[in-house]
Amino acid sequence: MANIKIRKSETSKVDKADWNNLKFGVYFTDHIFVSDFKNGKWEDGRIEPYSAMDIEPANCTLHYGQTIFEGLKAFNAKGGGFNIFRPEMNGERMAKSAELICIPPFDVNHFVEAVKELVKLEIKWIPKRKGESLYIRPFSFGTGNFLGVNASDTYRFMIMTSPVASYYAEGLNPIKIIVETDRVRAVRGGLGSSKTAANYAASLLAGARAHKLGYSQVLWLDGVHRKYIDEVGAMNIMFVIDGELITPSLSQGNILAGITRDSVLTLAKESGMKVTERDITIDEVYEAYKSGKLNEAFGTGTAAVISPVGLLHYKEKDMIINDMKIGSHAQKFYDTITGIQYGEIEDKHNWIVHLNY
Repeated sequence: MANIKIRKSETSKVDKADWNNLKFGVYFTDHIFVSDFKNGKWEDGRIEPYSAMDIEPANCTLHYGQTIFEGLKAFNAKGGGFNIFRPEMNGERMAKSAELICIPPFDVNHFVEAVKELVKLEIKWIPKRKGESLYIRPFSFGTGNFLGVNASDTYRFMIMTSPVASYYAEGLNPIKIIVETDRVRAVRGGLGSSKTAANYAASLLAGARAHKLGYSQVLWLDGVHRKYIDEVGAMNIMFVIDGELITPSLSQGNILAGITRDSVLTLAKESGMKVTERDITIDEVYEAYKSGKLNEAFGTGTAAVISPVGLLHYKEKDMIINDMKIGSHAQKFYDTITGIQYGEIEDKHNWIVHLNY
């Protein structure tokens, strides 16, 4: 077990948060976990008061983007204590992201231990209301100061936390999404499967355009043929076509291996639903819509859990899905996953790390 040193903040900001209007990623808690990579190894790390950092203008990450991050949540659990949802998967995914951009991977067990210790210290920041949670943001970046396209020799790994409400203003109401046909986010063989800043920077322009047009998100197509569906900017995408759950495959390495995605696929298979992971074109989805076989579309992700898609706009055509209402499958997956997260439904998969106050 890592020897994590703890220095508590003398004051707390908890009373300054607007608990009736949390939104997403607005308030940050009193402490942060920090570990530095020096001389070829990661430190055990420390938890200290949240504060600003000194960064030199020559910091390599500011110039070359050598940074990765993760996102997971802690929930107030029915019956007491709190639950953290599948933290080991986030640790494993972060280690894979690290390898793709030459950051030394942070040990998964150490990752989980650091998350647990930080959340235990921030218990008073975990929202009490259903639908709200404590968002946990681990991230890592190069700390070297130089100009030159090289990997850094030193790195920092940090974990910060933030009480949050729903990621989308619509909550669980179906959102409107536009299919991006001009720009691309990632290509096969690139960084699409990693949570690195470059992927999200590449999505900003199209995302801003979508928001101006009244859409919540962009649905990305592949970077070569511009016809195979990749994912939505902040989540994986799934379709229910003629009763079959279809989602893009991870095999090409251009989309993120979502933890919620994996959870939904597991639950769907256990329910007896036909599940297929494969390449699917936007034209196939449109044909399914025209024939009346497109039953549902929804996104999956840590931030929103399940986000139903009520309208999909493609080449001046609007696909109204399930009369702009949440579908029965999306509702069931949302109810089951959140029920497990809040301790209302038995966790049969060992997805929960439960800790007492």
